[in-house]
Amino acid sequence: MDRSHLPQLAIFATVAACGGFRGAAKELGIAPSAVSHAISSLEQALGVRLLARTTRSVAVTEEGALLLKRLRPALGEIDLALDAVKEANNRVAGNLRLSVPPFAAHWLLAPRIATFSETYPGVTLELRVEEPFNDIVAAGVDAGMRLGESLEPDMIAVPMSGPIRANIVASPDYLDNHPAPLHPRDLAQHRCIRRRFSSGQVYRWEFEKDGEEIVIDVNGSLILGDDRLVVEAAQGGAGLAFLLQYMAPEVIADGRLRCVLEDWCAPFPGVYLYYPSRRQMRPALRAFIDFFRFSA
Repeated sequence: MDRSHLPQLAIFATVAACGGFRGAAKELGIAPSAVSHAISSLEQALGVRLLARTTRSVAVTEEGALLLKRLRPALGEIDLALDAVKEANNRVAGNLRLSVPPFAAHWLLAPRIATFSETYPGVTLELRVEEPFNDIVAAGVDAGMRLGESLEPDMIAVPMSGPIRANIVASPDYLDNHPAPLHPRDLAQHRCIRRRFSSGQVYRWEFEKDGEEIVIDVNGSLILGDDRLVVEAAQGGAGLAFLLQYMAPEVIADGRLRCVLEDWCAPFPGVYLYYPSRRQMRPALRAFIDFFRFSA
């Protein structure tokens, strides 16, 4: 192997992860022209096209994808070797990239993230806040956080929260003018505030009682793409809303929102951090898990 290509290979992997030359240049702290030159030189040396370029986008070719499949684990091993050298000096250090959904970022991580940074100043933590469930290997991140029911079976999963409960809520004014639903089927008679995820999917409300599971595609003229907007709309009397317990505990506790259908809202598995079973754990990831891991 011509080891002079190693910097170019690392740049190629960064372009693929960032989706373009400018993003990679910003990530690496070099000029976009340097990124373009490195990719062109690598393609010329290998005799294949690794990236398909247009004026608006950059996409990995079939040959590029084949190279990335082997390249990413190899670059990961290099990162591990560098981290091990730093750890030998009794200092946890290195880059740590996580894919985290918005609710986990705000609810679980934000309150303690400053303390984590103070405890491990040598760790550069990057949180990619995104709703879709990503292939973390393909995305070039070290680990992800998602609800336990969403995890793939070949992942190692570490609990980051206890079980989570959902609440169906509405404002006192709304419930004064509309009979509270006693069964999920009664939701057909109500205005419901719907939630659309960035994937385009509108969430279907899920219920369980005594082993019976019901999924309802609720009706409502209001569709929102942000949890905070859902809470505020419910407080304003726009209708019933489906909230996870962390979204508005104070608002429920002080009576600004009231819960209904509580006997149909069974707890479900909480948030887990997941990473590939075949990947050796990096010191920075181990430190993150030990710091944020849920303990009953």
